[in-house]
Formats: sequence, structure tokens, C-alpha cells
Amino acid sequence: MADIVLALTRTLANLRDRRIWAYLLAPALLSFVLWIGLAFWGLRELVGWLLGFPPMSLLVGWGAVWLAHMLAWIGGWLAIFACAYLTASLLAALFVLPLVLKHLANHQYRDVAPMGKDSFVAATVNSLFATVLFILAWLLTVPLWLVPGMALILPLVLMGWYNRRTFAYDALSMHATEQEWRELRLRYKRPLFMLGMTMALLAHIPLVGLLVPTLAALAFCHFGLETLRRARGGAVVTIEGERL
Repeated sequence: MADIVLALTRTLANLRDRRIWAYLLAPALLSFVLWIGLAFWGLRELVGWLLGFPPMSLLVGWGAVWLAHMLAWIGGWLAIFACAYLTASLLAALFVLPLVLKHLANHQYRDVAPMGKDSFVAATVNSLFATVLFILAWLLTVPLWLVPGMALILPLVLMGWYNRRTFAYDALSMHATEQEWRELRLRYKRPLFMLGMTMALLAHIPLVGLLVPTLAALAFCHFGLETLRRARGGAVVTIEGERL
């Protein structure tokens, strides 16, 4: 828990930097404009499509048409929100996180040498794979949202997993070796998921939620680089291209 608090505290401290605000706003604004525009254009069609599938179709058959329409509209807006978050997360993971990581590495973690592989392709595959799994899980669990309380719990769990799966690897891929990444992933499996859940809670704040992907990138970079520093037992520095 202390590691999570430390990562979040350092993330909040970074908000004093104007450059960080540019990183925060760019993916959020792009995603917001894109999906609000698509919502006005196709939300009604999406709701009509949802009415043809369980549990909405079952409710219509039972005569509870008003409830089916209400759930379909809620489901439509939840789908728009999820897509907007996924879009902002992809933009943050692919384009913003490398910039954030470079900024932190040059200032707060200069003693942590990059000993991994700086692979844009690997990061892209990781983010896209996590997105596909998230969408499949979201679709498969829709019927469970009718169970009391599950409509609150499931989105948090899925988004918490998505944050961990997307940002934890990308935050360490350049600095940690494959062996170091495997060890840290196993040792900090629960804290990484809890950090993802914390970001998921923040993501459900209206409008502010679209800033969360970059905040998550920041938090996971702080968490990953600090735990890597400790795992190495102190500083591992690079001097004139040589790792010591």
C-alpha cells in the first residue's frame, strides 16, 4: 500500500509541471471530441441494436418495455464511455507514456539505467491485445450487470485489470530486463492491480475520467521505476554508454 501511495503522491506532484498538463489534455480532448460526435450520430442505432439482445429482448417479451429501453440507453452510454476511455488509453500508452517516461527518467530517476528494450512494436501489441481482451470481457459480462451491485463492481474490475495490463509493461519495458520484469510482475502483482483499480475509480468521475489514462501512465511509471530501483539494491547508472 505504501508503494501505491508513494506513486500517487509523486504523480500529483508532477501536476505542477505545465508540460504534464499538455500530456494530460491531448488524449482526453481527442477522445472526447471523437466519441461525443459518434454518440450524436449513432447512439440511437446502438440502443436499437441492444434491444434485440438479452437481457433487453427478454424484458420486452415480458412486457417491461420501459425497463428494457432504460437499460439499453444506460448500456449505450456506458459503451460510449468505455470506448472513449479505451481510445484515450491507447493514445496515452502509445504516444504519451514514452514522453512521460523520458521526462521522469531525465529528472527523478536518472540513477535507473535503461537495460530493457525500447520497442514501439511490443508496446503497441501489448496495448492492442489488452484492448481486445477488455472489449471481449465487457461484452461477455453484460448479462451479469443485472445482478444487484455487479454494474458497479464489474466495470471497476475490468478497468483496473486493463490499466495494469496496459501501463505496467509499457512503463518498465525500456528500463527493466526481461528477468527483472518477470520478477517484479510476480512480486508486485497485487499492488499493480490495486493501482489499476485506483485509476479505475478516478476514471468514473465525469469528464475528469478522460484525464486518467495519462495519470495512470504517470503513476505506473513512478511505481515501476521506484520498485526497479529498489530491486537493483540502489543505483544502476550509465556512463558513456557503459552500464555499471
